[in-house]
Amino acid sequence: MSLESNKAGREGEEMAARLLESKGFRIVERNYHFGKGEIDIIAKDGETLVFVEVKYRQNLEYGEPEYSITPAKIKQVRKLAECYLFERKIDESACRFDVVAILEERPGEPVINYYEDAF
Repeated sequence: MSLESNKAGREGEEMAARLLESKGFRIVERNYHFGKGEIDIIAKDGETLVFVEVKYRQNLEYGEPEYSITPAKIKQVRKLAECYLFERKIDESACRFDVVAILEERPGEPVINYYEDAF
């Protein structure tokens, strides 16, 4: 991944975190890594632990950002969530998987779609 796309990805995650906080979420962790995988944002929505996948695009060259979430990606995020719960010794918690898709074709004018309980 190029330095520019890393920077854009971080900006997208920052926008997503602000959106979640504006909805009353409490950010627990960002960029949780286990093995070669990553969960972008882990947050609490009330008592529910929410694993959030953020997809950010600056153009539609590769399609809408939300359509890049493949069955393989869903499987990976679910597995990473299990690892997170095991590592943190969390036995009993309601969990959910949300998606924040951001398209910012014009700088400063992002179109943000939020999908609660996306998968």
